[in-house]
Amino acid sequence: MNSVTKFQPIIVADVGGTNARFALVTDFDVASLQFTIAHAQTFVSAEFTSLESVLSAYIATLPFSQPTRAALAVAGPMKGQEVNLTNLGWRFTLDALKTEFNFQELKVINDFAAFAYAAPYLKTDQNLPIKHGTAETYSNIAVMGPGTGFGAAALVFNDHQQSVLSCEAGHITLAAVNEFERQLISVIAQEVKHVSVETVFSGSGLERLYRAVATVKQQPVEDYSAARISELALLGQCDICQQTLAQFCDWIGSVAGDLALTFGARGGVFIGGGILPRMQDVLLQSQFADRFMQKGIMSHYVADIPVTLVTQDNIPFIGAAASLIAR
Repeated sequence: MNSVTKFQPIIVADVGGTNARFALVTDFDVASLQFTIAHAQTFVSAEFTSLESVLSAYIATLPFSQPTRAALAVAGPMKGQEVNLTNLGWRFTLDALKTEFNFQELKVINDFAAFAYAAPYLKTDQNLPIKHGTAETYSNIAVMGPGTGFGAAALVFNDHQQSVLSCEAGHITLAAVNEFERQLISVIAQEVKHVSVETVFSGSGLERLYRAVATVKQQPVEDYSAARISELALLGQCDICQQTLAQFCDWIGSVAGDLALTFGARGGVFIGGGILPRMQDVLLQSQFADRFMQKGIMSHYVADIPVTLVTQDNIPFIGAAASLIAR
């Protein structure tokens, strides 16, 4: 932004199946690469019948005239102009939304695309390094995150121009790197036909991994929820639960290294999602970094790539705004 040019506010949103969060980006500081976020509001998605209705509700709360720029991060598939928020049954087209609200600029992106756009603007003191390294300037950045599903994307640079590459990395076949993991996959394959990254690291994946670890170790398999597995492991009250969390963190290190190679992420790897921030101590004590670097003849390629666990707030807001101003 030119310091002489007044920043035009941007309505930003993080729209998911449970909540629709909105805010206003009122400024962007070029020197610090920081956005100013104000007027944040959260709405319960189920209380609205459409994106248009909840967006109207947010705009009605603003103490001034409606901004003419908007950037929305949504948890749903996009196909051309059409956006489908599956869990809510909301559908809309970009052109219709732009016309209805008289937006001069409108961007709608996937939530993990927003994460990728946000990566260059994150604050180092608000996030946790889990593998040290030196990020190369204007080099690709990979983002990933286990949660309800497993998301991944990349911020790709070409001659200082940038764009985001979305993908379906959660459905990559999960690879074993030792005999124990080969046995785990064999057990898991009895439950699911395709043992993908997502089937182990997202949703009910932790429970599935726990059952596999207990089976391979020839120990009783209890009917534990993911929350209970984590609780017992962190309290040191269940050896199999502790082994499950350690295996989870070790194995996801291999997956992160695979994605770093796939995307050529010499600019760094950022991990978000709702699971790993709750097991930070286990992650830091795990073999994550070693497994990240165990890539045979390409180990040298990933050796200096930094990996960061993102715990900072408002990532979708930052990424949505960045997608609109990025060139």
